[in-house]
Amino acid sequence: MLLALRTLNLLLLVLFPVAWFAPLMRAGFNLPLFGLSEISVISGLQELWGSDVALALLVTAFALFAPYLKTIGLALIHFGLASPRISAALHILGKLAMADVFLIALYIVVVKGVGFAKVETAWGLYLFTGCILASIALNFFTDRLGQQGRLGAT
Repeated sequence: MLLALRTLNLLLLVLFPVAWFAPLMRAGFNLPLFGLSEISVISGLQELWGSDVALALLVTAFALFAPYLKTIGLALIHFGLASPRISAALHILGKLAMADVFLIALYIVVVKGVGFAKVETAWGLYLFTGCILASIALNFFTDRLGQQGRLGAT
């Protein structure tokens, strides 16, 4: 079980950066001559840094740092380099990352309701959401192994 948790967690270290550059949505004007622009976490952050630094910092913390730090923390626990007691803090990081997915979904709903813009979800939103949910599940199963005293086993 621990080997599976380790493998899946290490896979997230690769999948998170892919999800950051993958298109979350396609957006544009609801007019025939205008195409849709793909928006990713990284391209959205680039735009935010130019217009609203405070929001850019917040989104960077939620979308990049929170999930990646959580994944690194779980890897440290899995390989016996950190105490399982940090799991509670990692759980909070997972919730912060999930808040970012919620905000993206909320933006899509708001823009679709306006009517003059067109927004379509893209495969990157599902990948990013899947990575966050997988990270939360890995944290849950890591906690269970720790409670059973089997976390130190290889």
